[in-house]
Amino acid sequence: MPKFNASLHSKLPKVGTTIFTIMTKMAQAYNAINLSQGFPNFPCSSELIALVNKYMQQGQNQYAPMQGVLALREAITDKTKKLYGCHYSPETEVTITAGATQAIYTAITAVVNEGDEVIVFSPAYDCYEPAIELNGGKTIHIELEFPDYNINWGIVKKMINHKTRMIIINTPHNPSGSILKKQDLQELEKITSGTDIIVLSDEVYEHMVFDGNTHESIAKYPELAARSFIVSSFGKTYHTTGWKIGYCIAPEALMAEFRKVHQYLVFAVNTPIQYALAEYLKKEEEYLHLNNFYQQKRDYFRNAVKKSRFKLLNCEGTYFQLLDYSNITLEKDTDFAVRLIKEFGIASVPVSVFYNEHTDNKVLRFCFAKDEETLKRAAEIICNI
Repeated sequence: MPKFNASLHSKLPKVGTTIFTIMTKMAQAYNAINLSQGFPNFPCSSELIALVNKYMQQGQNQYAPMQGVLALREAITDKTKKLYGCHYSPETEVTITAGATQAIYTAITAVVNEGDEVIVFSPAYDCYEPAIELNGGKTIHIELEFPDYNINWGIVKKMINHKTRMIIINTPHNPSGSILKKQDLQELEKITSGTDIIVLSDEVYEHMVFDGNTHESIAKYPELAARSFIVSSFGKTYHTTGWKIGYCIAPEALMAEFRKVHQYLVFAVNTPIQYALAEYLKKEEEYLHLNNFYQQKRDYFRNAVKKSRFKLLNCEGTYFQLLDYSNITLEKDTDFAVRLIKEFGIASVPVSVFYNEHTDNKVLRFCFAKDEETLKRAAEIICNI
């Protein structure tokens, strides 16, 4: 292929290959146990697969409606009403997306304009800031308080000004595993009251909250819900990350803007899978049991590594466990993560990559959405470091 010699002005000059791709590729190259990228290594429901096949066989293989299959949107509104007490119109306030990342990008693109400021809490999932930058916005980073990764709402109040267009929250939180509590949502409600600030709530791990805690969805707070996009993911809920199906719910005025972008970004999402999910969502136990399912995995992994030289940080939700390695070495987390792959055969993610300033607290993220045998082998390695 001949080289392209014309000059290019990159819209994302600081962005390279995502850390998840890098660490997974290294894990494969060194035949390491991969606890870096957040995906399960166990199968999804055979019944769900059979439902997808059923709808394929029935001929549901052409374009779905732009906003998503109505039956699925209705199932989402029913679920949201039962869990959080908030009713969304399936006609005008729910849109099916090609995964949560697309929903997040679409929501940001729909409302963030040149010069707008968006508050993001670091460490933050890596898809937020690029979407803000591509739309001419400015990311305002506020660091969560280490080691519990709490929000200092006093700082948030000071950072808000007339340019603040959006605040992005993520609960349960990736990468820390922390969750927002009722008082956090109440503080957010007070701070945004009387403003034009829009909230984008990333709730893809909504069904993975542990130790008797409950998920505090934006949908439980009417004043917040009236100004918010809420994003969730079927991939996380049903162990089908490769299907890339998610959704966004928002009040009609916000959703109208969302759909303007969505229709030209992907237009429509996988049709037979939407029909299958609409039917499968009737089995409430399949998502309501996830808290216990993943808490058992969390507890198994924590118990298996507690005799190691790593320090266990709190994990209140998601399927990620943070381990503090400051008692082992003071080398950079990015260097230590690479060394763990090459010398010990285990892959993790250095948490500094989730910070704008690359804050290094000597912490690595490990995914425990794995079968017991994998977690056992991983723990044996960790305990020998």
